Amino acid sequence: MLLASLTLFRQPLNFIASKWLTLIRIAGNPYRPELHYMRGPGPKWHARYQASRLDRAR
Repeated sequence: MLLASLTLFRQPLNFIASKWLTLIRIAGNPYRPELHYMRGPGPKWHARYQASRLDRAR
């Protein structure tokens, strides 16, 4: 009787435990690619290539 009731709880508990471990693994990962997303050329690039763009326009 007790063994039968324990087996009924085993599958849901395993599911919850696996989801919890996945959440802990994701939260513990320090790499966040969206924080390192580049939006375009920076000021150094513009300063370097501004002269060549002006020469072409003439």
